[in-house]
Amino acid sequence: MGTTMTSTQSYTAATIQFEPTMFEKARNISRLAALCEEAAEAGARLIVTPEMGTTGYCWFDRAEVKPFVETIPGATTDVFQAIATKHRCYIVVGMPEVDPASDLYYNTAVLIGPDGVVGRHRKSHPYIAEPKWAANGNIVHEVFETEIGRISMLVCMDLHFFETARLEALAGADIICHISNWLQERTPAPYWINRAFENACYVIESNRWGLERTVQFSGGSCVIDPDGTVAASIDAGDGIAYGTIDLARARRREVLCEPVFESRRPELYMNMMTNSFTWNPGDYFRLYGYQPIPRGRASRAAVAQFAPSSVVADNLARIADLAAEAKETTAPDILVFPELSLTGLEAPQSRAELLSGPTVSAFVRLAMKLGFYLVAGFAEADDDRVYNSAVLAGPEGLVGSYRKTHLGIADSWATAGDEWKVYDLAIGRVGLAIGHDALYPEAIRSLALMGCDVVACPSAIAGTFTGSHNGTKIPHNYPIPKGADPYHWHALRVRGGENNVYFAFANVLDAARGYLGKSAVFGPDSFAFPRQESAILDEDGIAAATVDTTNLETPYPTNIVRRKDLVVMRQPHHYQPLVKWHQ
Repeated sequence: MGTTMTSTQSYTAATIQFEPTMFEKARNISRLAALCEEAAEAGARLIVTPEMGTTGYCWFDRAEVKPFVETIPGATTDVFQAIATKHRCYIVVGMPEVDPASDLYYNTAVLIGPDGVVGRHRKSHPYIAEPKWAANGNIVHEVFETEIGRISMLVCMDLHFFETARLEALAGADIICHISNWLQERTPAPYWINRAFENACYVIESNRWGLERTVQFSGGSCVIDPDGTVAASIDAGDGIAYGTIDLARARRREVLCEPVFESRRPELYMNMMTNSFTWNPGDYFRLYGYQPIPRGRASRAAVAQFAPSSVVADNLARIADLAAEAKETTAPDILVFPELSLTGLEAPQSRAELLSGPTVSAFVRLAMKLGFYLVAGFAEADDDRVYNSAVLAGPEGLVGSYRKTHLGIADSWATAGDEWKVYDLAIGRVGLAIGHDALYPEAIRSLALMGCDVVACPSAIAGTFTGSHNGTKIPHNYPIPKGADPYHWHALRVRGGENNVYFAFANVLDAARGYLGKSAVFGPDSFAFPRQESAILDEDGIAAATVDTTNLETPYPTNIVRRKDLVVMRQPHHYQPLVKWHQ
């Protein structure tokens, strides 16, 4: 197959957007082949086509799709291999596959190179349609070494689960080829962008567009760079978008200039191999009378955004003013302040103090006086060590604290913590995270699996983790938005949605030092429109939103934050490398 490319080489990749027609397989293959030929002639070395692009997607059952399934290799892959051989390129094709040994059908992505089939990925996390005809994939998350780099594949719903892309990135993927029939939101989708951003690799997204059996697909096929920038995209219609793949850029594996893979903590991720929401969480979390989830209710969560000073007294005064303002204007049950907001960002170790020290004690008294919960960051001294910590206080006094487990470059002064912390309050089960913890999807997933309703995340994250959208011509139905949005993508909104938790993100706002704010309380459902969130974005102040953990009069969860749909659909038996990999 030729020698592997060196890390200094770059090349052109292409994504194809296409509207297949059901029951017209020959027409679909002919049209896709013509588009692939066009892309190859334009110099594309890697070409990606949509999920089920050879046949269409909305099949009723095995009987209906049976005339259209094929083996791999087979007649369809032969068509695209001829193009790959002619142009010395690689093509990803989405098609319904039949396994001749079992007669099971799969929704499959196949990578075809100049010398034949390189490998395949069978969709492992099915959407609502696949269980009608397809088995869950058993060939998954492989990375294929080729002369144009390390290539991996995912199919549509797979990408909702951060574990899938993370497995492939840990195995060295330079490019994740994501083929989809994505729907119900404006695209390029925030989930697509997050998977590139958090793994610092390229995502080439090929999505179909058009209407099929009343389903409106979203288009938006694109090439996404390792920093989350959408380098090229198509809105509606058949077409091709081109981008440049720079292997050296992908192999740096830096997220906001942080070498995140070097700082993973696999020893803390063991609960990702379990699934606490497979059973009714109400039953599971009260089993043996141990740590039942608090009874649900409607509450208010808020975040405060400002620039901490190096003067502790000034910080305490600012926090007191913001907390009093919040009580007057939004009446929160919990209010989250930024990372190190008590002791300041500059040389915080010089102002570190015990959890029982005067600064934290003053903060606790403020929470007791106001009568609601407060969370803030501070530098904690303990014997001869200093930690980047968060403190949780409320009407009853000091509730608890958490020590940041995933340290960033700016935390060179701190010792890493070694355990997650969750606390049961009247508003629900609250987990604590700090700043760069949120850049590690494993961290927030671990808290979700512990039953958290809310994750409070005091933060000091510098750089850009949001992106805009110019609007779409795809005719989505109300209330799905179609217009322009300056904050279409927010990396921490995805953290809330993928874990079905309320995510209270309180970031530092200090533009001169690179802290751009964008604080918000995000809701637990990324696909609920209008969005269940409130953001402060780029000014000092407070944002607040309702936290609803109520339930209908039934023992089973009727609320997504307690039901955790995206958590229960995980396939943990595939995820073992996540807890074994030590970079």
